[in-house]
Amino acid sequence: MKKYKIAVLPGDGIGKEVTDAAMKVLDAVGFSEIAEYTYGDIGWEFWCKEGNALPDRTIELLKNSDCCLFSAITSKPKEEAAKELIPELQGKGLVYFSPIVKLRQLFDLYVNLRPCKAYPGNPINFRDDIDLVVFRENTEGLYVGVEWYPVPEEVMKTIVKNHPKAQRFADVKLEDIAISTRIFTREGVQRILKASMDYAKEFGYPTVTVVEKPNVIRETSGLMVREARKLIQEYEGIELWETNIDAMAMWLVKNPQNYSVLVSSNMFGDIISDLAAQLVGGLGFACSGNIGKDFAVFEPTHGSAPKYMGMNKVNPIAQILAAKMMLDWLGEKEKAKKIEDAVAAVIAEGKYRTYDMGGNTTTSEMADAICNKIN
Repeated sequence: MKKYKIAVLPGDGIGKEVTDAAMKVLDAVGFSEIAEYTYGDIGWEFWCKEGNALPDRTIELLKNSDCCLFSAITSKPKEEAAKELIPELQGKGLVYFSPIVKLRQLFDLYVNLRPCKAYPGNPINFRDDIDLVVFRENTEGLYVGVEWYPVPEEVMKTIVKNHPKAQRFADVKLEDIAISTRIFTREGVQRILKASMDYAKEFGYPTVTVVEKPNVIRETSGLMVREARKLIQEYEGIELWETNIDAMAMWLVKNPQNYSVLVSSNMFGDIISDLAAQLVGGLGFACSGNIGKDFAVFEPTHGSAPKYMGMNKVNPIAQILAAKMMLDWLGEKEKAKKIEDAVAAVIAEGKYRTYDMGGNTTTSEMADAICNKIN
Protein backbone atom coordinates (compact mmCIF):
# COMPACT_ATOMS: atom_id res chain seq x y z
CA MET A 1 0.00 0.00 0.00
CA LYS A 2 1.21 3.49 -0.84
CA LYS A 3 2.20 5.66 2.09
CA TYR A 4 0.63 8.93 0.95
CA LYS A 5 -2.58 9.95 -0.83
CA ILE A 6 -1.92 13.09 -2.87
CA ALA A 7 -4.62 15.09 -4.63
CA VAL A 8 -3.32 16.74 -7.80
CA LEU A 9 -5.20 19.73 -9.23
CA PRO A 10 -3.57 21.07 -12.43
CA GLY A 11 -6.32 23.64 -12.99
CA ASP A 12 -6.29 26.01 -15.96
CA GLY A 13 -3.96 27.36 -18.62
CA ILE A 14 -0.36 26.34 -18.09
CA GLY A 15 -1.31 24.37 -15.00
CA LYS A 16 -1.11 20.98 -16.69
CA GLU A 17 2.31 21.68 -18.21
CA VAL A 18 3.99 22.79 -15.00
CA THR A 19 2.24 20.01 -13.06
CA ASP A 20 3.61 17.44 -15.51
CA ALA A 21 7.08 18.92 -14.95
CA ALA A 22 6.75 18.65 -11.18
CA MET A 23 5.52 15.07 -11.43
CA LYS A 24 8.64 14.16 -13.41
CA VAL A 25 10.77 15.49 -10.58
CA LEU A 26 8.73 13.67 -7.93
CA ASP A 27 9.28 10.49 -9.94
CA ALA A 28 13.03 11.18 -10.09
CA VAL A 29 13.38 11.41 -6.30
CA GLY A 30 11.37 8.24 -5.78
CA PHE A 31 8.37 9.86 -4.15
CA SER A 32 5.95 8.32 -6.64
CA GLU A 33 6.89 4.88 -5.34
CA ILE A 34 5.30 5.72 -1.99
CA ALA A 35 2.51 8.02 -3.15
CA GLU A 36 -0.86 7.50 -4.79
CA TYR A 37 -1.91 10.42 -6.99
CA THR A 38 -5.52 11.26 -7.75
CA TYR A 39 -6.27 14.05 -10.20
CA GLY A 40 -9.20 16.34 -9.50
CA ASP A 41 -11.33 18.96 -11.24
CA ILE A 42 -10.96 22.66 -10.50
CA GLY A 43 -11.04 25.91 -12.39
CA TRP A 44 -12.59 27.83 -15.23
CA GLU A 45 -13.78 24.89 -17.33
CA PHE A 46 -15.96 23.67 -14.47
CA TRP A 47 -17.30 27.13 -13.73
CA CYS A 48 -18.40 27.55 -17.34
CA LYS A 49 -20.07 24.15 -17.76
CA GLU A 50 -21.20 23.42 -14.19
CA GLY A 51 -21.45 26.82 -12.52
CA ASN A 52 -18.97 25.70 -9.87
CA ALA A 53 -15.19 26.17 -10.15
CA LEU A 54 -14.70 23.89 -7.14
CA PRO A 55 -17.04 20.91 -7.58
CA ASP A 56 -18.19 18.95 -4.54
CA ARG A 57 -16.42 15.85 -5.87
CA THR A 58 -13.12 17.70 -5.66
CA ILE A 59 -13.79 18.75 -2.07
CA GLU A 60 -14.46 15.09 -1.22
CA LEU A 61 -11.22 14.09 -2.93
CA LEU A 62 -9.30 16.56 -0.79
CA LYS A 63 -10.98 15.35 2.38
CA ASN A 64 -9.69 11.86 1.60
CA SER A 65 -6.13 12.97 0.79
CA ASP A 66 -3.09 13.73 2.91
CA CYS A 67 -2.40 16.96 1.06
CA CYS A 68 -2.76 18.58 -2.34
CA LEU A 69 -0.44 19.71 -5.13
CA PHE A 70 -2.26 22.51 -6.91
CA SER A 71 -1.22 24.59 -9.90
CA ALA A 72 -3.12 27.53 -11.38
CA ILE A 73 -6.59 28.83 -12.10
CA THR A 74 -8.17 31.54 -14.21
CA SER A 75 -10.33 34.05 -12.35
CA LYS A 76 -12.42 36.90 -13.73
CA PRO A 77 -14.73 39.57 -12.26
CA LYS A 78 -18.21 38.31 -11.50
CA GLU A 79 -19.91 40.08 -14.42
CA GLU A 80 -17.46 38.64 -16.96
CA ALA A 81 -17.64 35.22 -15.34
CA ALA A 82 -21.43 35.16 -15.53
CA LYS A 83 -21.31 35.84 -19.28
CA GLU A 84 -19.14 32.78 -19.90
CA LEU A 85 -21.53 30.27 -18.34
CA ILE A 86 -23.13 27.82 -20.76
CA PRO A 87 -26.59 28.98 -21.93
CA GLU A 88 -28.39 26.53 -19.65
CA LEU A 89 -26.85 28.20 -16.60
CA GLN A 90 -27.33 31.81 -17.65
CA GLY A 91 -29.66 33.84 -15.44
CA LYS A 92 -29.63 31.30 -12.60
CA GLY A 93 -28.07 33.71 -10.13
CA LEU A 94 -24.75 31.86 -10.01
CA VAL A 95 -21.85 33.97 -8.71
CA TYR A 96 -18.21 33.16 -9.40
CA PHE A 97 -15.81 32.79 -6.48
CA SER A 98 -12.12 32.00 -6.41
CA PRO A 99 -11.78 28.26 -5.75
CA ILE A 100 -8.37 28.61 -4.11
CA VAL A 101 -9.71 31.23 -1.69
CA LYS A 102 -12.62 28.92 -0.90
CA LEU A 103 -10.23 26.00 -0.33
CA ARG A 104 -8.21 28.07 2.11
CA GLN A 105 -11.31 28.96 4.08
CA LEU A 106 -13.02 25.56 3.84
CA PHE A 107 -9.99 23.67 5.15
CA ASP A 108 -8.89 26.52 7.47
CA LEU A 109 -5.49 26.78 5.78
CA TYR A 110 -4.61 29.86 7.78
CA VAL A 111 -0.90 30.00 6.94
CA ASN A 112 0.24 31.03 3.50
CA LEU A 113 3.98 30.39 3.58
CA ARG A 114 5.97 31.94 0.74
CA PRO A 115 9.75 31.45 0.70
CA CYS A 116 11.68 33.98 -1.38
CA LYS A 117 15.20 32.65 -1.79
CA ALA A 118 17.78 33.72 -4.34
CA TYR A 119 19.62 30.89 -6.09
CA PRO A 120 23.09 32.03 -7.23
CA GLY A 121 23.51 32.07 -10.98
CA ASN A 122 20.00 33.27 -11.77
CA PRO A 123 20.57 36.18 -14.18
CA ILE A 124 17.46 38.00 -12.96
CA ASN A 125 18.15 37.88 -9.23
CA PHE A 126 18.17 41.30 -7.60
CA ARG A 127 20.86 40.01 -5.24
CA ASP A 128 22.22 36.55 -4.49
CA ASP A 129 22.02 36.92 -0.69
CA ILE A 130 18.23 37.19 -0.33
CA ASP A 131 16.67 34.54 1.89
CA LEU A 132 13.40 35.67 3.38
CA VAL A 133 10.03 34.10 4.10
CA VAL A 134 6.60 35.73 4.02
CA PHE A 135 3.85 34.51 6.35
CA ARG A 136 0.53 35.71 4.97
CA GLU A 137 -2.66 35.25 6.98
CA ASN A 138 -4.81 33.21 4.65
CA THR A 139 -8.42 33.13 5.85
CA GLU A 140 -9.36 36.60 7.12
CA GLY A 141 -8.80 40.24 6.17
CA LEU A 142 -10.08 41.64 2.89
CA TYR A 143 -10.35 38.19 1.34
CA VAL A 144 -13.19 36.95 3.55
CA GLY A 145 -15.64 38.07 0.90
CA VAL A 146 -17.99 40.05 3.16
CA GLU A 147 -18.88 42.69 0.58
CA TRP A 148 -21.90 44.54 -0.77
CA TYR A 149 -22.76 46.12 -4.09
CA PRO A 150 -25.19 47.68 -4.21
CA VAL A 151 -25.25 48.17 -0.45
CA PRO A 152 -28.48 47.01 1.25
CA GLU A 153 -30.34 49.88 2.90
CA GLU A 154 -30.30 48.26 6.35
CA VAL A 155 -26.53 47.77 6.16
CA MET A 156 -25.91 51.39 5.21
CA LYS A 157 -28.25 52.68 7.91
CA THR A 158 -26.48 50.60 10.56
CA ILE A 159 -23.04 51.81 9.49
CA VAL A 160 -24.06 55.47 9.36
CA LYS A 161 -25.81 55.22 12.72
CA ASN A 162 -22.90 53.55 14.49
CA HIS A 163 -19.87 55.27 13.02
CA PRO A 164 -19.47 59.05 12.80
CA LYS A 165 -16.99 58.84 9.90
CA ALA A 166 -19.63 57.10 7.79
CA GLN A 167 -22.13 59.93 8.09
CA ARG A 168 -20.73 61.74 5.05
CA PHE A 169 -21.99 58.86 2.90
CA ALA A 170 -25.53 59.00 4.28
CA ASP A 171 -26.99 60.76 1.25
CA VAL A 172 -25.11 58.81 -1.42
CA LYS A 173 -27.32 56.52 -3.51
CA LEU A 174 -27.01 52.88 -2.48
CA GLU A 175 -26.26 51.82 -6.04
CA ASP A 176 -23.30 54.22 -6.03
CA ILE A 177 -21.56 52.62 -3.04
CA ALA A 178 -19.55 49.40 -2.74
CA ILE A 179 -18.29 48.13 0.62
CA SER A 180 -15.63 45.50 1.30
CA THR A 181 -14.90 44.62 4.92
CA ARG A 182 -11.49 43.88 6.47
CA ILE A 183 -12.16 41.44 9.29
CA PHE A 184 -9.50 40.32 11.80
CA THR A 185 -10.05 38.11 14.83
CA ARG A 186 -7.72 37.87 17.77
CA GLU A 187 -7.39 34.13 17.22
CA GLY A 188 -6.60 34.63 13.52
CA VAL A 189 -3.97 37.23 14.32
CA GLN A 190 -2.39 35.21 17.11
CA ARG A 191 -2.02 32.00 15.15
CA ILE A 192 -0.35 33.56 12.10
CA LEU A 193 2.02 35.47 14.37
CA LYS A 194 2.83 32.32 16.31
CA ALA A 195 3.45 30.37 13.10
CA SER A 196 5.90 33.02 11.89
CA MET A 197 7.75 33.18 15.20
CA ASP A 198 7.91 29.39 15.53
CA TYR A 199 9.41 29.23 12.04
CA ALA A 200 12.00 31.88 12.89
CA LYS A 201 12.97 29.95 16.01
CA GLU A 202 13.16 26.59 14.22
CA PHE A 203 15.29 27.80 11.32
CA GLY A 204 17.42 30.36 13.12
CA TYR A 205 16.08 33.58 11.63
CA PRO A 206 16.96 36.56 13.86
CA THR A 207 13.97 38.82 13.18
CA VAL A 208 10.24 38.76 12.57
CA THR A 209 8.87 41.87 10.85
CA VAL A 210 5.17 42.69 11.20
CA VAL A 211 4.05 44.47 8.03
CA GLU A 212 0.83 46.44 8.51
CA LYS A 213 -0.49 50.04 8.56
CA PRO A 214 -1.62 50.75 12.14
CA ASN A 215 -1.19 54.52 11.85
CA VAL A 216 -4.13 54.61 9.41
CA ILE A 217 -5.96 51.26 9.65
CA ARG A 218 -5.95 51.56 13.39
CA GLU A 219 -8.24 48.79 14.54
CA THR A 220 -7.26 45.81 12.38
CA SER A 221 -3.58 46.55 11.83
CA GLY A 222 -3.43 47.78 15.41
CA LEU A 223 -4.73 44.46 16.69
CA MET A 224 -2.00 42.57 14.84
CA VAL A 225 0.80 44.84 16.09
CA ARG A 226 -0.41 44.75 19.69
CA GLU A 227 -0.64 40.96 19.68
CA ALA A 228 2.82 40.68 18.10
CA ARG A 229 4.34 42.78 20.87
CA LYS A 230 2.85 40.49 23.48
CA LEU A 231 3.70 37.21 21.76
CA ILE A 232 7.34 38.04 20.98
CA GLN A 233 8.05 37.99 24.73
CA GLU A 234 7.92 34.18 24.49
CA TYR A 235 10.70 34.05 21.87
CA GLU A 236 14.05 34.85 23.40
CA GLY A 237 16.68 35.84 20.86
CA ILE A 238 14.23 36.87 18.11
CA GLU A 239 13.78 40.60 17.52
CA LEU A 240 10.41 42.04 16.52
CA TRP A 241 10.44 44.71 13.84
CA GLU A 242 7.39 46.75 12.81
CA THR A 243 7.08 48.31 9.36
CA ASN A 244 4.25 49.98 7.47
CA ILE A 245 3.28 48.24 4.24
CA ASP A 246 4.26 51.19 2.03
CA ALA A 247 7.66 51.58 3.69
CA MET A 248 8.19 47.80 3.46
CA ALA A 249 7.82 47.96 -0.32
CA MET A 250 10.59 50.53 -0.42
CA TRP A 251 12.88 48.73 2.02
CA LEU A 252 12.52 45.41 0.21
CA VAL A 253 13.74 47.01 -2.98
CA LYS A 254 16.53 48.91 -1.21
CA ASN A 255 17.95 46.25 1.12
CA PRO A 256 16.04 42.94 1.06
CA GLN A 257 19.00 41.09 2.55
CA ASN A 258 18.26 42.77 5.90
CA TYR A 259 14.98 40.86 6.34
CA SER A 260 14.26 37.26 7.28
CA VAL A 261 10.67 36.47 8.34
CA LEU A 262 7.86 38.83 7.37
CA VAL A 263 4.30 38.40 8.65
CA SER A 264 1.22 40.23 7.43
CA SER A 265 -2.49 40.10 6.77
CA ASN A 266 -4.08 38.61 3.67
CA MET A 267 -3.97 41.49 1.19
CA PHE A 268 -0.71 43.06 2.36
CA GLY A 269 0.95 39.64 2.49
CA ASP A 270 -0.17 38.96 -1.07
CA ILE A 271 1.41 42.20 -2.25
CA ILE A 272 4.75 41.98 -0.49
CA SER A 273 5.25 38.32 -1.35
CA ASP A 274 4.92 39.10 -5.07
CA LEU A 275 7.36 41.96 -4.68
CA ALA A 276 9.79 39.70 -2.84
CA ALA A 277 9.35 37.02 -5.52
CA GLN A 278 10.47 39.44 -8.22
CA LEU A 279 13.64 40.17 -6.26
CA VAL A 280 14.66 36.51 -6.61
CA GLY A 281 13.75 36.06 -10.25
CA GLY A 282 10.00 36.52 -10.56
CA LEU A 283 6.92 34.37 -10.24
CA GLY A 284 8.61 31.54 -12.11
CA PHE A 285 10.51 30.86 -8.87
CA ALA A 286 7.74 31.66 -6.36
CA CYS A 287 6.16 28.74 -4.52
CA SER A 288 3.80 28.69 -1.57
CA GLY A 289 2.14 26.44 0.95
CA ASN A 290 -1.39 26.90 2.25
CA ILE A 291 -1.12 25.17 5.59
CA GLY A 292 -3.62 24.33 8.31
CA LYS A 293 -3.60 22.06 11.33
CA ASP A 294 -4.08 18.78 9.46
CA PHE A 295 -4.09 19.58 5.75
CA ALA A 296 -2.13 21.63 3.24
CA VAL A 297 -2.28 22.74 -0.39
CA PHE A 298 0.97 23.57 -2.20
CA GLU A 299 1.08 25.77 -5.29
CA PRO A 300 3.12 28.18 -7.38
CA THR A 301 2.00 31.77 -6.84
CA HIS A 302 1.78 32.57 -10.55
CA GLY A 303 -1.46 32.51 -12.49
CA SER A 304 -2.71 30.35 -15.33
CA ALA A 305 -1.04 32.44 -18.08
CA PRO A 306 -3.52 31.34 -20.79
CA LYS A 307 -1.55 33.08 -23.56
CA TYR A 308 1.24 30.52 -23.02
CA MET A 309 -1.02 27.50 -22.77
CA GLY A 310 0.19 24.57 -24.86
CA MET A 311 3.43 26.29 -25.84
CA ASN A 312 5.71 24.29 -23.49
CA LYS A 313 7.36 27.62 -22.68
CA VAL A 314 6.88 28.70 -19.08
CA ASN A 315 9.25 28.20 -16.17
CA PRO A 316 8.18 25.18 -14.08
CA ILE A 317 10.54 25.86 -11.16
CA ALA A 318 7.87 27.48 -8.98
CA GLN A 319 5.70 24.36 -9.33
CA ILE A 320 8.70 22.09 -8.70
CA LEU A 321 9.61 24.04 -5.57
CA ALA A 322 5.96 23.79 -4.45
CA ALA A 323 6.34 20.01 -4.73
CA LYS A 324 9.52 20.31 -2.67
CA MET A 325 7.57 22.21 0.01
CA MET A 326 4.98 19.44 0.00
CA LEU A 327 7.67 16.84 0.70
CA ASP A 328 9.05 18.95 3.56
CA TRP A 329 5.58 19.18 5.09
CA LEU A 330 5.10 15.43 4.79
CA GLY A 331 8.42 14.83 6.53
CA GLU A 332 10.23 13.57 3.42
CA LYS A 333 13.13 15.94 4.13
CA GLU A 334 15.81 14.03 2.24
CA LYS A 335 13.79 13.89 -0.97
CA ALA A 336 12.89 17.57 -0.57
CA LYS A 337 16.55 18.50 -0.22
CA LYS A 338 17.45 16.54 -3.33
CA ILE A 339 14.92 18.55 -5.32
CA GLU A 340 16.14 21.90 -4.05
CA ASP A 341 19.77 20.97 -4.56
CA ALA A 342 19.00 19.93 -8.14
CA VAL A 343 17.15 23.18 -8.84
CA ALA A 344 20.04 25.18 -7.40
CA ALA A 345 22.57 23.21 -9.46
CA VAL A 346 20.73 23.78 -12.74
CA ILE A 347 20.39 27.50 -12.06
CA ALA A 348 24.06 27.81 -11.04
CA GLU A 349 25.22 25.94 -14.13
CA GLY A 350 23.38 28.36 -16.40
CA LYS A 351 23.04 25.95 -19.32
CA TYR A 352 19.25 25.74 -19.12
CA ARG A 353 17.26 28.96 -18.95
CA THR A 354 13.57 29.43 -19.69
CA TYR A 355 12.33 32.54 -21.50
CA ASP A 356 11.92 34.55 -18.29
CA MET A 357 15.60 33.90 -17.54
CA GLY A 358 16.64 35.12 -20.97
CA GLY A 359 16.91 31.69 -22.61
CA ASN A 360 14.84 29.33 -24.73
CA THR A 361 14.70 26.18 -22.59
CA THR A 362 11.22 24.67 -22.65
CA THR A 363 9.11 23.68 -19.67
CA SER A 364 9.78 19.99 -20.19
CA GLU A 365 13.49 20.52 -20.87
CA MET A 366 13.89 22.39 -17.60
CA ALA A 367 12.17 19.54 -15.75
CA ASP A 368 14.47 17.02 -17.45
CA ALA A 369 17.53 19.07 -16.55
CA ILE A 370 16.51 19.13 -12.89
CA CYS A 371 15.78 15.40 -12.93
CA ASN A 372 19.25 14.75 -14.35
CA LYS A 373 20.85 16.53 -11.39
CA ILE A 374 19.08 14.29 -8.85
CA ASN A 375 21.21 11.47 -7.49
